[in-house]
Amino acid sequence: MDEGREVAAARRLAPVIAAASGRIEMGRELPADLVDALHAAGLFRLLLPKTLDGAELAPAQFVRVIETLAGADAATAWCVCQTAGCSLAAGYLAPEAALEVFGPPRAVLAWGAGAAGKAEKIAGGYRVNGKWGFASGSRHATWLGGHCRVTLPDGSLARDGAGQLIERTMLFPRAHARIEDDWQVIGLRGTGSDSYEVSDLFVPDPLTLSRDVNAEIRDQAPLYRFNTNHIYASGFASVALGLAGAMMGDFVALAARKTPREGQARLAESASVQAETGRLHARLEAARRFIASSLAEGMAEIATTGGLGLDRRMTIRAAASHALAEAREVTVALYHAAGVNAIFNGSPFERRLRDGFAVSQQVQARSNHFETVGRHLLGLPPDLTFA
Repeated sequence: MDEGREVAAARRLAPVIAAASGRIEMGRELPADLVDALHAAGLFRLLLPKTLDGAELAPAQFVRVIETLAGADAATAWCVCQTAGCSLAAGYLAPEAALEVFGPPRAVLAWGAGAAGKAEKIAGGYRVNGKWGFASGSRHATWLGGHCRVTLPDGSLARDGAGQLIERTMLFPRAHARIEDDWQVIGLRGTGSDSYEVSDLFVPDPLTLSRDVNAEIRDQAPLYRFNTNHIYASGFASVALGLAGAMMGDFVALAARKTPREGQARLAESASVQAETGRLHARLEAARRFIASSLAEGMAEIATTGGLGLDRRMTIRAAASHALAEAREVTVALYHAAGVNAIFNGSPFERRLRDGFAVSQQVQARSNHFETVGRHLLGLPPDLTFA
């Protein structure tokens, strides 16, 4: 079966990424030569519209790319996934604005978490103030986005017809922001997820959008009927799966050569090790296939109905949350099974464990997402914030 051009590109680049992993970790960012290689391979344009020379990749193919990259280096995969999710903004912008942001061949949009800014509506646009954190990929980005609450002239927060606070995302060149180098963490160090701030910045109306609001979608390609949470949840779950799969490869290689102290046979010859390895493989494969099928079925539903129904949205949420949980547990099991070999700085087990736990601490991995799915299944109104 043809794996697709983008997956093949990720496979070809994987050895280059793996070779750079030490520099990625030490520099706390993707080095310039690797960013060049990612651009050359088109891996920063996976979810951009074809009209902007993007791949407009189906989500089920997108997550295969992310998992492949994560097997080589999780920080690289995370940056590609995060900025790809940001690039869905192109589907909400007028063509001229989309071209301004994403037209250049090395365009990358990054943004931080949460509606941490305020945008005062003024003639022709907004006056923006705010500080955002966790802007993965911002060090090689050309544009940044800031999610804001809209304020009225009297300083109060604007609300829509249903009484909900209005949130809009403001897009501006990276050079207009003050960057704070504050990404000092135990895992995913190479994502360079710094904080950034703007003060009294004017952002024109065409460079603003309300994410995941169907009425604002301008590009009618099926991809843009998926919201950012579908992409982030599934993509970050695939980072976790790629990490766990790579650790499985590390463990298989170790088991083939390691004889435990006072033992007479290699780890690979132990029946208990064989059984546990088989079980862990099955867990990863099941989680991987659940994500792929949920996304493929979502694309089919969009083709038929023009959108995603609540049942499908909950299935995607369940698949991503399940994969994140399974990958974390498999990673811990493999680390434990590797014994003392896993504890040394610089070992693939040590780095992957740290990165895997960093993945499992972020918002898409919260265990209460299962509560959301359960409420829906039980006929109760669910919280749709992350679904």
